[in-house]
Amino acid sequence: MAIAGSILVLGLALLSCVADGALRHHIGLSDRRSLIDGSGAAVTVFDVTKHGAKADDKTDNAEAFIQTWRAACDSGAPAKMVIPGGTFLTSPVVFQGPCKSTEPIVFEVQGNVKATTDLSEYSSEQWILFEIIDGLTLNGGGTFDGQGSAVWKYNDCHQNKECQPLPSSIKLSKVNNALVHEISSVDSKYFHMHVTSCNSISIHNINLTAPANSPNTDGIHISHSDGVHVTSSKIGTGDDCVSIGQGSTNILISQVFCGPGHGLRYKCIRLLTSSLFLDWTYTSVGSLGKYKNEEDVSGIVVTNCTLFNTTNGVRIKSYAASDPSQALNITFKDITMDSVKNPIIIDQKYGSRNGAPSRVKISNVHYQNIKGTSTSDVAVSFSCSSLVPCQGVELVDIDLAYIGQKAKMPLSASCLNANIVKSGGKQNPGCN
Repeated sequence: MAIAGSILVLGLALLSCVADGALRHHIGLSDRRSLIDGSGAAVTVFDVTKHGAKADDKTDNAEAFIQTWRAACDSGAPAKMVIPGGTFLTSPVVFQGPCKSTEPIVFEVQGNVKATTDLSEYSSEQWILFEIIDGLTLNGGGTFDGQGSAVWKYNDCHQNKECQPLPSSIKLSKVNNALVHEISSVDSKYFHMHVTSCNSISIHNINLTAPANSPNTDGIHISHSDGVHVTSSKIGTGDDCVSIGQGSTNILISQVFCGPGHGLRYKCIRLLTSSLFLDWTYTSVGSLGKYKNEEDVSGIVVTNCTLFNTTNGVRIKSYAASDPSQALNITFKDITMDSVKNPIIIDQKYGSRNGAPSRVKISNVHYQNIKGTSTSDVAVSFSCSSLVPCQGVELVDIDLAYIGQKAKMPLSASCLNANIVKSGGKQNPGCN
């Protein structure tokens, strides 16, 4: 009787295994192995090499990547797509949701993902696209290599207003509740990362790099998004570290280390609509101010950053004769400037010194606890619109020292059409 019972139990176990195996085969997930996530739920791993991907640095793995993604996204269970160690070449790929699991899908890059360089393969504006996903984690310690050095010579946007931008490396579009961390991006063809039409995005501990002479290789560009936080990261490119475009609200940039060693072209942060942008270091390049009915930019906080040997510090610029829009509720706080030429600037005559006044309204801008050294004797320059003067501009605890070639020259400020309030700081050159 005991033997019969054992046989029955064994038979049921075998039937269970057979049934489970059949189910896995039926939905194409026989390559899976289970892990446990932080919530205690089993996470099934989908390895791209099980779907034909080859880490040989020559095979185009786009199809294998898409097959793996579809298996993971459509599984209905907590899932992790893994690109293991090695170098995987791929042409453009789209990782599209919505996914069936209620748990965030994990995209783990352990190796190197390298872009193809034939621009005829790029019919859209990005290389890697994540779209229509609610719940995404992108991590793994790996690297996205855009191989931009092979195509930067084709970027003529500095002289051709009708140019076709090169593809960005990673784009998040209509993605909500995402976490991006522990990844690197090198030598993007255009932007390293583009976040648009997204909500609740956290980006931290990433590393984005490109040479100083690489055109338009912004680190992260944000537009039409709410609740994007970029923190504790290192970005050194040929253009902006972070650029914030129209329709962006509630954006936090904190402890982002920009540089060093990328020269005076280097920019730390740019806030822009098509007619207004705000940047750290140097000037911006782009076809701005040509669109109508642009959305406002508001709720921007930039804190705990350092600028070293840059042309400009914190800068707000708008085109002359621009359409109406607003930039409001902007805070620059706890910023160190080391040998910065133009520390604090608002310029609303950008693009034309003789054109009609800008109609971009700038208000509630707070500069707080900005310290360090300036290589220019004009540390603060506000040139605001005569039509819509700057309102509520606050300079608090500004302490800047002049270290330029004009010995013993005191710091000064130049202000036009600006309502300024200043307080605190040993050397606060704010306008009287």
